[in-house]
Amino acid sequence: MERNTTINNKEKVTLGYNEIMITSKYFNDIKDFINLEIGIKRFQGNMERFHFNPIPLNEYSRKFFPNIETLHIYEENDDVFNDGKIFKEVIWYKVDYSTYLKEKETGNICKDIVYADKDREKYGTTIPPEVKSLRIGCFGGCEELTSINIPTTISELGCDCFNGCEVLTAVTVSTSISTLGDECFYGCSSLPSIDIPTTIVE
Repeated sequence: MERNTTINNKEKVTLGYNEIMITSKYFNDIKDFINLEIGIKRFQGNMERFHFNPIPLNEYSRKFFPNIETLHIYEENDDVFNDGKIFKEVIWYKVDYSTYLKEKETGNICKDIVYADKDREKYGTTIPPEVKSLRIGCFGGCEELTSINIPTTISELGCDCFNGCEVLTAVTVSTSISTLGDECFYGCSSLPSIDIPTTIVE
């Protein structure tokens, strides 16, 4: 824990192990972690205290975090380690709903779930609450879609998302949506109007 000392009537705060561990979670590179332990002797072993990886790892940097049990996968091309020490994965990049269900069965966590056209074909037009965005052309050409309820968990509608939904007559665009793809509602000839929230920035 941090310690407070007084020098010349001024309070000086000394960071403890917990504080420096929290701070180092925001480092961007393995070099930052290494330099911390080289530069400040009392913080040696900081990386060994982590039970998850705060940065993407490769074969070189993996050895500096020997005690991680949860592997955070930040990008799709990040290295994955099957060394028997990892018990759970947290996936931060976009995955479709079908992939999410498979990962969930193994105990893994997906942070950014998209609903794709293949998901809609398999699971229907009701958007699951876990979904964060709708992929390009997700509902494109749905000839029988007359209305759609977009959950407040959705923040992005992909390009051509409802393109060609000719009998779509009602849709509510939630204020949770910040991104609206090009020609999202193109060809929705039965849709009389649509209210675009001011939260949309692109």
